[in-house]
Amino acid sequence: MDFEPLNIENEAVEFDMGGSGEDDATALDLEHPDDSYDIFDDDLVQSSNSTRSRDDLASGDPNLEPYEGMEFDSEQASRIFYNSYARRIGFSTRVSVYQRSRRDGSIICRQVVCSREGFRRDGGENRSKRQRTVTRVGCKAQMTVKKQSSGRWAVSKLVKEHNHELVPPDKVHCLRSHRHVSGPARSLIDTLQAAGMGPSGVMSVLIKESGGINNVGFTKVDCQNYMSSSRQRTLGSGGQFVFDYLKRMQSEDPGFYFAVQGDFENLTGNIFWADSNSRMNYDYFGDTVTFDTTYRTNRYRVPFAPFTGWNHHGQPVLFGCALLLNESESSFVWLFQTWLAAMSTRHPVSITTDQDRIIRAAVGQVFPGTRHRFCKWNVLREAQEKLSDIYHSHPTFEAEFQRCINMTETIDEFESCWESLLQRYDIGDNEWLQSMYDARQQWVPVFLRDTFFGEMSVTQGSDNINSYFDGYINASTNIQVLIKQYEKAIATRHEKEVKADYDTMNISPILRTPSPMEKQAAKLYTRIVFMKFQEELVETLAYPATMVDDTGSETVYRVAKFGEDHKVYFVRFNVFEKKSSCSCQMFEFSGIICRHILAVFRVTNVLTLPNHYILKRWTKSAKSGVVWDEHTLGLPNDSQDSSAARYDNLRREAIKYVEEGAESVRVYNVAMDALHEAAGEVTAAKKHGLGVVQSTSINCSQQLQSCTVDQDKKIKELAAELDIASQQCEAYRAKLLAILKDMEEQKLKISVNVRNVRLNLRS
Repeated sequence: MDFEPLNIENEAVEFDMGGSGEDDATALDLEHPDDSYDIFDDDLVQSSNSTRSRDDLASGDPNLEPYEGMEFDSEQASRIFYNSYARRIGFSTRVSVYQRSRRDGSIICRQVVCSREGFRRDGGENRSKRQRTVTRVGCKAQMTVKKQSSGRWAVSKLVKEHNHELVPPDKVHCLRSHRHVSGPARSLIDTLQAAGMGPSGVMSVLIKESGGINNVGFTKVDCQNYMSSSRQRTLGSGGQFVFDYLKRMQSEDPGFYFAVQGDFENLTGNIFWADSNSRMNYDYFGDTVTFDTTYRTNRYRVPFAPFTGWNHHGQPVLFGCALLLNESESSFVWLFQTWLAAMSTRHPVSITTDQDRIIRAAVGQVFPGTRHRFCKWNVLREAQEKLSDIYHSHPTFEAEFQRCINMTETIDEFESCWESLLQRYDIGDNEWLQSMYDARQQWVPVFLRDTFFGEMSVTQGSDNINSYFDGYINASTNIQVLIKQYEKAIATRHEKEVKADYDTMNISPILRTPSPMEKQAAKLYTRIVFMKFQEELVETLAYPATMVDDTGSETVYRVAKFGEDHKVYFVRFNVFEKKSSCSCQMFEFSGIICRHILAVFRVTNVLTLPNHYILKRWTKSAKSGVVWDEHTLGLPNDSQDSSAARYDNLRREAIKYVEEGAESVRVYNVAMDALHEAAGEVTAAKKHGLGVVQSTSINCSQQLQSCTVDQDKKIKELAAELDIASQQCEAYRAKLLAILKDMEEQKLKISVNVRNVRLNLRS
């Protein structure tokens, strides 16, 4: 969302300093009032105690009128809501002053005002000779939000009245906060500009593609400015600053990786980098990835795009960063291929991006087997632009539209709801709606539940792209500040992860049931994940499970909340394998078992969680026991040309050596002796050169070989024992199946006898 810059010297600051929800002292920061921080409270995004989201607000109030006490998940969500409200009413918004916490410097209070608030100060002798249009008329309309102790943001002050005329719907697209060159539009402009087309021709194409000038979302002047800036789109003097930083980081961190597209001296391509922690994090949590291009929609000065995911505490985790100076398809392909190489060429299960067709094509080319999802928040944001006339003429449409997307439980229900929506509002011929319907499998939640995205709520469904740098980087951040904020964000995120690790290890969760399964989960899961599991387990008390079909290898149960028989879920349960699948598909989507399967486990006496329902990525040991393979970090196996390669090879071998050396006391003692001798040789090599110690390295090698022979013998013995145990298990399994078969036959005989008795009694 875009806002006009604010000259604080000319502004009247009105702040209610009470009730911020913070215990620490606070400071009012007026030095950078333009900072449009896009804050999503990431620690609560996946909280087990999920509360009303922006979608819930929409479904609860069709008119979407703000009111004091109204709550939002984040400051960003409140600003988006207020700007959406402003678009419907007919005025433009901009961010005003904000308040920071003395404790950690985070923003805890933000004011969003009408763009005509305040007055411009007379510049006196230094004022420009060009007469400027008077746009500030002292309008008092504004909304102030404050961060509560719960982490949510609440409206603390609201003024709705304006002292000027409002803009009609057919002109609202000209207001500054409702104008921006979107990501898809940028890609199209770049393509047309490369073909030699001028601003007038480009605008003609955009108007035709958008179905009218009102739907373009920006003016011809904006298009001209973008085309002019794209010809000069380089980092300028900041380019050398970035290059020096990357070289310094590579010298300090042997696992640091960076790549530049093309010649750095004439940089027109992209830059990618990832430190060793980002690359290791991907090894632990690289099953789902988000490519965050918020800079495209928020008009950031620096085209900064991170790759992120979720760690075992449900916190954002970084997998690398990019500076995108070129947004062509070939540039995105290069970026994705480079990132994949840095991440040991292991493809993620799923990836979330915006819905730009250029990015879509690049993802399809580089990640053919990965499930590609569009950020739903971006889709709904674009809907506000493309369907602005419908939103204004039909105030209830937006709430019904979002209910259709977020609240439908099955594909058939969605299809029926969508068709009903088109007919009710007579919008079946809308081209944008048709295009998004054609791509529904990539953004509507009901189509995505069969794939893992790491979100702890199915209804959460990428309401916003998970940004690791929310609150650190904004539209006014330049390249020098970006690097500092990048390092600050990494340090802060690390502190939060360490704090979550500490809480998980040292604060025992309160058990709410006598269930052995709850006790098991408390020992395995991290604190935040356990809280979500516990919520599901406790809810099973209100969800009776009724068997409806037991004729096949799987038994089907009907599960519904008591008193809500209209909302039914079906669970298929294989008693032999203890495997279940639920129609809600929560486990497939989030990796946490749902209350419906747990209800079936309760009635079938499954007292502990089967291993296949415990995802290691959500456990306390998520970052342990990873053995790096030959392709880890994308380096050749025999590479010794760089310190990074040598570092990674040594680390990989050391991890294997430690795991083998800790198997027994005898092997441990041999390993320690070898390490001590090797340490002495390394010290000698550093002093005198490698040639002096080559002759003595044979002894160490012989000791290691002897250790390896003993280990091989032990492995063979254990493998033989494992084979015997497996054979015994198969014999027991066969006997169990025979017993169960006999039981089923006896059950059938008894059923027949009972039926005969009933017939005799009736006769």
